[in-house]
Amino acid sequence: MKEETQRQKKINRQLQRDLGEMLQQDGSAIHSGVMFTVTQVRVTADLSIARVYLSLFPADDPEAIVAKVNDAAGELRYNLGKRVRHQLRKVPELHFYLDDSLDYIEKIEDKLNED
Repeated sequence: MKEETQRQKKINRQLQRDLGEMLQQDGSAIHSGVMFTVTQVRVTADLSIARVYLSLFPADDPEAIVAKVNDAAGELRYNLGKRVRHQLRKVPELHFYLDDSLDYIEKIEDKLNED
């Protein structure tokens, strides 16, 4: 896998910041009572697709919530486009994924503390 370019890194940070703000402000329209955190964004080399990783709290069924966010991806992309229109010529297609790294870390800590 190729190393990310400086431009990709800059776009990743910009999208993470903007999407994080958007989901904190308007996330209740997608699913009420859940706090969304954008933990990571990775754009492809051609900048056409952005993989957005979300952490949800509290979440009874996180996969279903991420599916709802993916259903709203078109509207989120449109609103993102209004925010970044001066930085990007083309807004990447948004694909949302569940970031379960915190759950994974918690499970490891539980296993370590069992002994």
